[in-house]
Amino acid sequence: MNQTEKEKMLAGELYRPGSPELAADEAANKAWIVRYNASGALPAAERHVLLSEHFGHVGKSAVVRPPFFCDCGYNIFLGDNVFLNFNCVILDIMPVRIGDRTQIGPAVQIYAADHPRDAATRREGLEFGRPVTIGADVWIGGGAIILPGISIGDGAVIGAGSVVTRDVAPHAIVGGNPAKPLGKGGQTQG
Repeated sequence: MNQTEKEKMLAGELYRPGSPELAADEAANKAWIVRYNASGALPAAERHVLLSEHFGHVGKSAVVRPPFFCDCGYNIFLGDNVFLNFNCVILDIMPVRIGDRTQIGPAVQIYAADHPRDAATRREGLEFGRPVTIGADVWIGGGAIILPGISIGDGAVIGAGSVVTRDVAPHAIVGGNPAKPLGKGGQTQG
């Protein structure tokens, strides 16, 4: 049985993004983004309903401040009390999972979309993705970039402006470009 381009995309295989099925998904996502980004003056509960109609999962009290941008929406899974500040971008051609109580600063970019390293394959218009997993109680500073296939452990801290090119251990503090370990986080100050 031949797989559709969408099935290939969701399986992390090389796929052609211009297929009719994926073009229809893209059009629906663009329409949703326009609606969502016009919702800034609405109460958080009404924005939560908009997120829930489009994302794979939206936990209780999750907040995404518009403007916000994504590729699909249905591959985004937010835990309870997740917070994304203004201008975040999630390229979610594969699942992007964000754990409970994680806070994400403004202009953070999370990429599950990837491209072949071989120029001949790129010329054919093929691409692929790798899922991104962000644990619970993570803080990601503004302007950070999380690359495809990355896992960030519970309680980790990602410094503002960092480019995360490797997995981050639980409770680690990383920063820089590329992000490097800066230490271990302690207990919450209170």
